[in-house]
Amino acid sequence: MKQLLLYCRAGFEKECAAEIQDKASSFDVFGFCKLTANSAYVIFEAYDEDGLAAFYRDYPFEHFIFIRQWCLLQAELIELPSEDRIAPVLEALVAADLTGCGELRVEYPETNDGKTLSTLARKLTVPLRQSLRKAGILLQKEQKRAPVLHLLLLSGQQGYVGLSYPENNSPLENGILRLKFPNEAPSRSTLKLEEAFLQFIPKSEWDKRLGGGLNAVDLGSSPGGWTYQLVKRSMMVTAIDNGPMAESLMQTGQVKHLTVDGFKFEPQKKNVYWLVCDMIEQPQRVAERMGDWLINGWCQEAIFNLKLPMKKRYETVTGILALLEQRLVDADIKFRLQVKHLYHDREEVTVHVQNLILKF
Repeated sequence: MKQLLLYCRAGFEKECAAEIQDKASSFDVFGFCKLTANSAYVIFEAYDEDGLAAFYRDYPFEHFIFIRQWCLLQAELIELPSEDRIAPVLEALVAADLTGCGELRVEYPETNDGKTLSTLARKLTVPLRQSLRKAGILLQKEQKRAPVLHLLLLSGQQGYVGLSYPENNSPLENGILRLKFPNEAPSRSTLKLEEAFLQFIPKSEWDKRLGGGLNAVDLGSSPGGWTYQLVKRSMMVTAIDNGPMAESLMQTGQVKHLTVDGFKFEPQKKNVYWLVCDMIEQPQRVAERMGDWLINGWCQEAIFNLKLPMKKRYETVTGILALLEQRLVDADIKFRLQVKHLYHDREEVTVHVQNLILKF
C-alpha cells in the first residue's frame, strides 16, 4: 500500500492535508489527499510506495503540528457486516502478509458521530485481539516495541486498518491526551497549559524545569487558568492582565498581579524562568513579542498560543514560526522550538521555545 491514514481535529482536515503534502514533498514524496470536511481524518496517497515508506520511517512524528496520529494503510476500506466484523479484518491482514504486531488499538474519529462508536470499539477489541493472535498477526503478549495495529472504525459497517511504529507515532489512543479538569482551577484554559507541559517537557526533567521555586510570568493571565498550573507546581508568578485574578490564587501568596499591558511589560530582573501567554491577539504580534522576551534574555523557556485565522491556517502558522526562528538565529540564540495543535486547543496552536544556552 502507498497510503497514509492521518488523524486530526474535526474541521482541520485541510490543515492536516497541507501539512502532510508539505512535509512529504521535502522528502521528494508526492501524492494527493482524500478528505471529507469534519471527518477528523485524511488519507494521503503517494505516487511512489518505496518513497512513502522511507518518509514514514524517517520523518519525526513529533514535528507535526496538526496531525495527531499516522499509520500506513494495509488495505482499502473494509466492509464490516454486523454479523461478523472480525473475519473481514483478518482476511485483509492475512492478504497483506502482516505478522508480529505488538499492540491492537480499535479507534474512531473524534467527531460527534465517531464518539458513538466508542462502545463498539471496546466490545470489539478483545475478540479481535484473540483472533489476531491466533492467526499470528499479533504477538501472544503485548509488546510495546513491536508495530502497532490500528483499526479505525468509520461506522459500525466500515473501517480502515493501518500499521504504525512505536518509536515514531503517538502512544495515545486516537492520538489524544485526555485530562481531568481540576475543580479548583479558575477556567478550563488551564488544561491547555497542563497538556503543553506533558507534550513538550520530558517527565525525567520535570523536577528541574517545572520544579518549585522557579519564577514565572503569565501574560494575559485573567482569571488565572494558566497561572493555576504554575502555582500548583510551587512557582512564584507575576500575573499580567487588566482583568481580575481568581481570589483563590491570590490567597496562595505566590502570585503578584500587575494591571499592565502584556505587550508593554518588561521584567525588572532577569530571573524569570517561564514565560507563558494565552492572549487573544493577532498571532503575528504575539510571536513577535515572544521573540523579544527570548532575544533579550528575559526568560529561559516560553509556552504561548497563536490564535488561528479562518483560512490558510497551516500556511499562517508556518510563516509566523519561520520568522520567529530566523529572529532567534540572527540573535545567535541556540534554541529548541516545538509546536502542536493540542487536544485542548481549539482555533489555536501551542508553541514551546527553550533557550538552550541561557541559565538562571
